[in-house]
Amino acid sequence: MEESDSSVHARLAGRLARRLPPLQSLRAFEAAAAHLSFQRAALELSVTPSAISHQVRALEDTLGQPLFRRLTRQLALTHAGQRLFDDLRTGFDVLEAGVDKLRRPSASQAVTLTTNTAFAARWVLPRMAAFRSACPGVELRLHASDTLVDLARGDADIAVRSGNGQWPGLVSRALMAERYAPMCSPMLKLKCAADLPRHQLIHCDWQPHALAPAVWTRWFREAGLAPPRGRAMKAAGLAFSDETHATLAALAGHGVALLSLTLCAEELRSGALVQPFGPVLGTGSYFLATAKGRENEPAVHAVWDWMASQAEA
Repeated sequence: MEESDSSVHARLAGRLARRLPPLQSLRAFEAAAAHLSFQRAALELSVTPSAISHQVRALEDTLGQPLFRRLTRQLALTHAGQRLFDDLRTGFDVLEAGVDKLRRPSASQAVTLTTNTAFAARWVLPRMAAFRSACPGVELRLHASDTLVDLARGDADIAVRSGNGQWPGLVSRALMAERYAPMCSPMLKLKCAADLPRHQLIHCDWQPHALAPAVWTRWFREAGLAPPRGRAMKAAGLAFSDETHATLAALAGHGVALLSLTLCAEELRSGALVQPFGPVLGTGSYFLATAKGRENEPAVHAVWDWMASQAEA
């Protein structure tokens, strides 16, 4: 369907005709300025050096001022040439990025989600089939690491982080509160906290930046119980650097671990793990985060909304 005359006039209202030199001359100058060589610019653009020289000379005539100082076997930019080169390089970078998006539409729909290994393994991966069904046009790439990545630099598109949601340069949204409680296999027949000394305590390392880590010393304090003295607490138990391994040890009946009610929800529902008693420890909340300005990109927004809907469910 052709566009009506009135809609064309409305779209063009207030727009002035562009007063630009020929694009061919601008490209020739930008390449020559980048290389400071007509020869290398010619190789880049697959033309002859004389053609580059001719286009640059035509551009200088159009602008009414020299853009290069032509030295013996060498080119140097004039002040005007340097200004034009800086502006053209920025403009061509923007043009190239726009064209690349059209050439590779599928690439613009790829979203990298970064989160810690436990959340990736126990919350995101079990939901991947549901995600593909809900967002068939988005390719979700999962980056599982306990090391924070730089979202502002583009190392990932979205992160799930625990903390207070206040990160410079990022937009965040609360996903869910996180709580930890003692859990174990039902084969241990653990009924009350008084039975803990008969079982191994399973420990898990927490990152140094954690706001309120769920560790056994804190649990005993909040339970109002005396913890094992000195090194006896860890010496009598198992210690892991990864929460997933601590969960597997608890499932196998090797002891009692402080585990996430969120990440172990399925094991609690199925009865593979039990939570015999409290107290429950709050460790803060999980947040979705992305670089400011990216939250409204279609693919990022789709993943953002899907994650939030899963958390609410």
